[in-house]
Amino acid sequence: MSQTGNSGTLRPVKLQAMDAFAFTRALQWSGLPLAVQRRARMSLLDLLGVAVQGHATRLSAIIRDYAVAQHPGPLPLPFDGRGVSASGYALALGMTIDAVDGHDGHNPAKGHIGCPLLPALLALAPPSTTGEEFLTTLVAGYEVGARVSVAQHATTPDYHTSGSWGATTGAIAGARLAGLSPDQTQHAAGIAEYHGPRSQMMRCIDHPTMLKDGSGWGAMCATSAILLAQAGFTGAPAITVTDTPDHWTTLGTEWEILRQYFKPWPVCRWAQGPIAGVLALRAAHGLTAADVDHIEVETFHESIRLATARPRTTEEAQYSTSFPVAVAMVHGDVKPADIADTALDDPEILRLSESLKMRESDHANAAFPMQRFARVTLHLRAGGTLTTDWLEPPWSPDTQPSDAELLTKFRAYAGPRADRIEEAVMALDRQPLSTLTAALA
Repeated sequence: MSQTGNSGTLRPVKLQAMDAFAFTRALQWSGLPLAVQRRARMSLLDLLGVAVQGHATRLSAIIRDYAVAQHPGPLPLPFDGRGVSASGYALALGMTIDAVDGHDGHNPAKGHIGCPLLPALLALAPPSTTGEEFLTTLVAGYEVGARVSVAQHATTPDYHTSGSWGATTGAIAGARLAGLSPDQTQHAAGIAEYHGPRSQMMRCIDHPTMLKDGSGWGAMCATSAILLAQAGFTGAPAITVTDTPDHWTTLGTEWEILRQYFKPWPVCRWAQGPIAGVLALRAAHGLTAADVDHIEVETFHESIRLATARPRTTEEAQYSTSFPVAVAMVHGDVKPADIADTALDDPEILRLSESLKMRESDHANAAFPMQRFARVTLHLRAGGTLTTDWLEPPWSPDTQPSDAELLTKFRAYAGPRADRIEEAVMALDRQPLSTLTAALA
């Protein structure tokens, strides 16, 4: 590790744990377990499918117009084509992915590594980058992000968004693609950590808006930090890396990318356990929404804070527990179209959403964030109740989806774009990165 001297260079100091910078520089595709290689492709595919859905939102349209106007440059925006700078690209794509809350996440991080990471990597990768190099760097980013996020949470009592620690993650991983020296990489990480968006997550939970999880701002910060460091701008050491040795001891031996969760439904992870409970009771007893007087959900505090029962925007619908649970009871599923701005006034969904009762559970609170427990009770119009056991969201680290399930989700989200993107991603370790960027054009 290192510290900044008067000359602007970083003086080496003794490392007490695995060096995140050296790990990121040294990682090779051929040295990765096959399961990690496979997961890298599927994580990339899942993020891009969510990006296609996000592109249709008003949030994405606003941020892309902003990026084109205020951050012009030569990089064509995915699914758009207009030219922006690297920082504008990272901002727009990060917020476009985040516009639909269907991307992967990590329980200990209490957030999402891929959403701020991928845009920074795509924004900075030179045209000559190989697909193998890109995928290897993506894996390195997931591993660094899984640890820097937990380290940051341990340094502050406030619960910050993914964009905060995502800025540091993107800077460390993106520096590899940008060809920064070890000294420049440490400066980039320090710049990104210092300027990363320390946005309060629960403020956006209580007041859902287009701010979302801060991922676009984190990606932009990472990209800007790399470009500044490349130009000679200096930054203080990134203390979430240099001063937290206990968080880095398993780097390179335990693969956190394999412990990501995925989302079957495009809403906050905290609402997915209750959705699963409603769907299980609905299927087991052959119920329809008309059979249900009201729904009761017992879960942890943070999920109860997702309290918008009558959403006016897709952001409010995505950051709600009651509304998507009601959608699941009415439709037997929750799809992106069900939580779009134009699909929020169904009277039967609103009846169930507004009558849903939330109860905080000490059992669920004690397990959060490593587990997100919920228990659902349906109060029937004919009398009586039906109750689930305590359950977790599907597609959790211990109940991972199959590749076939993730592909089905991707194809549904990506629509007509699916074939070309899927072909490029699945062969990316044998192709140049340009085959993927062409598929995103």
